[in-house]
Amino acid sequence: MRERWAAPLLATALVGLTVAWSTGALGQFLANGPLPPVPVPSDNPQTDAKVRLGAQLYFDTRLSADNTISCATCHDPKTGWANHHPTDTGIRGQVGGRNSGTILDAAHMRVQFWDGRAASLEEQALGPIHNPIEMGETLENVVRKLNAIPGYKAQFNTVFGTDVNTDGIAKAIAAFERTVVSGPAPYDRWLAGEKTAMPPDAVRGLGLFNGKGHCSPCHSGPAFSDQGYHNIGVGTGKQNPDLGREAVTKDRRDRGRFKTPGLRNCALTGPYLHDGSEKTLADVIAYYDRGGIANQDLDPLMLPLNLTPREKADLVAFLEALTGIQPNITPPALPEAGAAQEGGSR
Repeated sequence: MRERWAAPLLATALVGLTVAWSTGALGQFLANGPLPPVPVPSDNPQTDAKVRLGAQLYFDTRLSADNTISCATCHDPKTGWANHHPTDTGIRGQVGGRNSGTILDAAHMRVQFWDGRAASLEEQALGPIHNPIEMGETLENVVRKLNAIPGYKAQFNTVFGTDVNTDGIAKAIAAFERTVVSGPAPYDRWLAGEKTAMPPDAVRGLGLFNGKGHCSPCHSGPAFSDQGYHNIGVGTGKQNPDLGREAVTKDRRDRGRFKTPGLRNCALTGPYLHDGSEKTLADVIAYYDRGGIANQDLDPLMLPLNLTPREKADLVAFLEALTGIQPNITPPALPEAGAAQEGGSR
């Protein structure tokens, strides 16, 4: 059992590693300093048993209508907890309209999804299950299927004192996702005084990030996100452009605005932007250098930057220095239908 769950427990340990760095010799968080402890809601405390259950659900394709898609399909630990397709692919090969993003460090974001429609990881966890393009299942049928698997039914009774239900599914997956956090990056070590942790080009890139590149007004804080919404022009030239935040708020002022993604580990998670339209970090920087795509709702901070080739390369080097220690997760064994077993897994 220890070996079976070493990976999820390692991810839990990384939370402590991040906390140690965030409360160390620096004394306080800097503007873009190390990540603070992961916030945990009072109604869903972390337990090892809940994290184990959440890990199984995260990797289980039976949460989809045709048993082919799991959370890990679009948020794969092998690809930075994202995937390398421009947009999501769901059941029956359906293709969505937005990039999947990464679950890594998502626990540090106040809201979830590009348009912020989910107020918590718990709410986010259920969304893809009943999205017709992604997992295409009903929550009622997922509950029915999982209650028919003795291993899951036993684990839910142990963790929550109930049979399988949607609230428990959401809480277990969210508990697991709160362990998917990265440890210190070269940038964090550089901040802590290890001045060789970042190469000279990355140090120059940091100066550009906070200066000529105009990156820090939006990519601020320990997660490198202001947690706000901005129209940077992406996709606005399409015949039927994605309305972004406006679809949630119904406020015309939110047209084309999308949540600012965090930048930690971004070197692992291309392609980029909400529609996956830029393949590499260099492509993203070139896009910003052009000032985005003009439209009547363009954020006023989107201006041509006139970066030199070396400055563009230095910015890429800095972004690469935001790659932290990754949780090393091995997909867990899943409970088998009709086979009750201790702990709910084989």
